[in-house]
Amino acid sequence: MESKTARLTVLIDPHKKKAFEELCAAQDLTPSQVVRQLIRDYLDQHGVTYATKSTLAANAKS
Repeated sequence: MESKTARLTVLIDPHKKKAFEELCAAQDLTPSQVVRQLIRDYLDQHGVTYATKSTLAANAKS
C-alpha cells in the first residue's frame, strides 16, 4: 500500500453506494481497497505509468 495518501471525493447515487458497500463487505474488502484496485487497473489498461513506493526506493538507491 502507498505510504502517503490523497483524498478523492466521488459523488454517486446513494443506492449504488449502498450496493457497492454491501458487495465489498461480502468480499471482506473495504470500498477504498476496491477503488484503489479499480484505479490501478484503469491506469494499466491505458498504459499509464506512475511511481510506486518500490520504484521510488529503487531509484533512490541508484
